[in-house]
Amino acid sequence: MEPVELVKILLKSAAFEAGDTIPVQFTCDGDNVSPALELDNIPAETVSLAILMEDPDAPSGTWTHWLVWDIPPSATIEENSSEGILGKNDFGTILYQGPCPPIGTHRYFFRVYALDTKLELPAGSTRPEMLKAMEYHVIGSGELVGLYSHPALT
Repeated sequence: MEPVELVKILLKSAAFEAGDTIPVQFTCDGDNVSPALELDNIPAETVSLAILMEDPDAPSGTWTHWLVWDIPPSATIEENSSEGILGKNDFGTILYQGPCPPIGTHRYFFRVYALDTKLELPAGSTRPEMLKAMEYHVIGSGELVGLYSHPALT
Protein backbone atom coordinates (compact mmCIF):
# COMPACT_ATOMS: atom_id res chain seq x y z
CA MET A 1 0.00 0.00 0.00
CA GLU A 2 1.37 3.42 -0.99
CA PRO A 3 1.88 5.99 1.80
CA VAL A 4 -0.61 8.84 1.64
CA GLU A 5 0.91 12.19 0.68
CA LEU A 6 -0.36 14.91 3.04
CA VAL A 7 -1.66 18.11 1.52
CA LYS A 8 0.28 21.17 2.68
CA ILE A 9 -2.17 23.68 4.14
CA LEU A 10 -1.04 27.29 4.00
CA LEU A 11 -1.48 28.68 7.52
CA LYS A 12 -0.97 32.38 8.19
CA SER A 13 -2.24 35.20 10.36
CA ALA A 14 -2.85 38.87 9.64
CA ALA A 15 -1.55 39.52 13.18
CA PHE A 16 2.06 38.41 12.52
CA GLU A 17 4.28 36.97 9.81
CA ALA A 18 5.95 33.56 10.13
CA GLY A 19 9.05 33.91 12.32
CA ASP A 20 8.01 37.33 13.66
CA THR A 21 7.00 38.42 17.16
CA ILE A 22 3.46 37.57 18.23
CA PRO A 23 1.65 40.82 19.21
CA VAL A 24 1.15 41.38 22.95
CA GLN A 25 -2.67 41.17 22.76
CA PHE A 26 -2.38 37.42 22.02
CA THR A 27 -0.16 36.76 25.08
CA CYS A 28 -0.39 36.66 28.87
CA ASP A 29 0.89 40.26 28.87
CA GLY A 30 -2.16 41.37 26.87
CA ASP A 31 -5.73 40.16 26.31
CA ASN A 32 -4.69 36.49 26.07
CA VAL A 33 -6.95 35.86 23.05
CA SER A 34 -6.20 33.59 20.11
CA PRO A 35 -5.13 35.27 16.86
CA ALA A 36 -7.19 35.03 13.69
CA LEU A 37 -5.81 32.32 11.42
CA GLU A 38 -6.12 32.11 7.65
CA LEU A 39 -6.15 28.71 5.96
CA ASP A 40 -5.63 28.04 2.29
CA ASN A 41 -5.40 24.78 0.32
CA ILE A 42 -7.64 22.73 2.64
CA PRO A 43 -8.21 19.31 1.03
CA ALA A 44 -11.70 18.91 -0.49
CA GLU A 45 -12.22 15.68 1.51
CA THR A 46 -11.77 17.46 4.86
CA VAL A 47 -14.53 16.66 7.37
CA SER A 48 -13.07 18.68 10.26
CA LEU A 49 -10.03 20.68 11.32
CA ALA A 50 -7.93 20.56 14.49
CA ILE A 51 -5.53 23.19 15.85
CA LEU A 52 -2.65 22.71 18.24
CA MET A 53 -0.46 25.52 19.63
CA GLU A 54 2.70 24.56 21.51
CA ASP A 55 5.92 25.98 22.94
CA PRO A 56 8.80 23.51 22.43
CA ASP A 57 11.19 25.82 24.33
CA ALA A 58 9.45 25.52 27.72
CA PRO A 59 11.84 24.48 30.53
CA SER A 60 9.76 21.38 31.34
CA GLY A 61 9.49 20.27 27.69
CA THR A 62 6.91 21.03 25.01
CA TRP A 63 4.04 23.01 26.55
CA THR A 64 0.55 22.93 25.05
CA HIS A 65 -1.21 26.32 25.02
CA TRP A 66 -4.27 25.60 22.89
CA LEU A 67 -5.97 22.60 21.37
CA VAL A 68 -9.26 22.57 19.53
CA TRP A 69 -10.89 20.05 17.20
CA ASP A 70 -14.07 19.33 15.22
CA ILE A 71 -13.81 22.76 13.58
CA PRO A 72 -15.91 22.83 10.40
CA PRO A 73 -13.63 23.05 7.33
CA SER A 74 -15.63 26.06 6.14
CA ALA A 75 -15.10 27.93 9.42
CA THR A 76 -13.29 31.24 9.60
CA ILE A 77 -10.84 31.19 12.51
CA GLU A 78 -11.52 34.66 13.91
CA GLU A 79 -9.60 36.37 16.70
CA ASN A 80 -10.71 34.87 20.04
CA SER A 81 -12.44 32.10 18.04
CA SER A 82 -14.94 29.79 19.68
CA GLU A 83 -15.28 27.37 16.73
CA GLY A 84 -14.80 23.70 17.59
CA ILE A 85 -14.32 21.82 20.84
CA LEU A 86 -11.59 22.91 23.25
CA GLY A 87 -9.20 20.55 24.99
CA LYS A 88 -7.30 20.91 28.24
CA ASN A 89 -3.99 22.73 27.84
CA ASP A 90 -0.91 22.28 30.04
CA PHE A 91 -2.07 25.12 32.29
CA GLY A 92 -4.96 22.81 33.23
CA THR A 93 -7.58 25.05 31.61
CA ILE A 94 -9.97 24.48 28.73
CA LEU A 95 -9.24 27.63 26.73
CA TYR A 96 -6.55 29.42 24.74
CA GLN A 97 -3.63 30.58 26.91
CA GLY A 98 -1.18 32.66 24.94
CA PRO A 99 2.59 32.87 25.02
CA CYS A 100 4.02 33.50 28.48
CA PRO A 101 7.67 32.39 28.54
CA PRO A 102 9.36 32.35 31.96
CA ILE A 103 12.62 33.62 30.44
CA GLY A 104 14.01 34.52 27.03
CA THR A 105 12.39 34.28 23.61
CA HIS A 106 10.34 31.18 22.88
CA ARG A 107 8.95 29.77 19.63
CA TYR A 108 5.22 29.11 19.41
CA PHE A 109 4.02 26.61 16.82
CA PHE A 110 0.46 26.92 15.53
CA ARG A 111 -0.42 23.73 13.66
CA VAL A 112 -3.58 22.96 11.75
CA TYR A 113 -4.66 19.48 10.72
CA ALA A 114 -7.24 18.54 8.09
CA LEU A 115 -9.02 15.35 9.11
CA ASP A 116 -11.17 12.89 7.19
CA THR A 117 -13.47 12.51 10.21
CA LYS A 118 -14.74 14.31 13.30
CA LEU A 119 -12.85 13.37 16.45
CA GLU A 120 -15.92 13.58 18.67
CA LEU A 121 -13.79 13.77 21.80
CA PRO A 122 -15.38 15.40 24.84
CA ALA A 123 -14.35 18.96 25.72
CA GLY A 124 -11.38 18.94 28.09
CA SER A 125 -9.64 15.99 26.45
CA THR A 126 -5.85 16.21 26.54
CA ARG A 127 -3.20 16.55 23.81
CA PRO A 128 -2.31 12.81 23.93
CA GLU A 129 -6.02 11.93 23.59
CA MET A 130 -6.40 14.31 20.66
CA LEU A 131 -3.30 13.01 18.88
CA LYS A 132 -4.40 9.40 19.41
CA ALA A 133 -7.85 10.14 17.96
CA MET A 134 -6.23 11.86 14.95
CA GLU A 135 -4.07 8.82 14.08
CA TYR A 136 -4.70 7.65 10.50
CA HIS A 137 -7.12 10.54 9.87
CA VAL A 138 -4.78 13.43 8.98
CA ILE A 139 -5.02 14.28 5.27
CA GLY A 140 -3.34 17.69 5.39
CA SER A 141 -1.43 19.95 7.74
CA GLY A 142 0.12 23.38 8.02
CA GLU A 143 2.27 25.31 10.46
CA LEU A 144 2.89 28.90 11.51
CA VAL A 145 5.65 29.80 13.98
CA GLY A 146 5.73 33.02 15.99
CA LEU A 147 8.14 34.28 18.64
CA TYR A 148 7.56 35.92 22.00
CA SER A 149 9.42 37.18 25.04
CA HIS A 150 8.05 39.36 27.84
CA PRO A 151 8.65 43.05 26.99
CA ALA A 152 10.13 43.70 30.46
CA LEU A 153 12.56 40.80 30.10
CA THR A 154 14.08 41.78 26.74
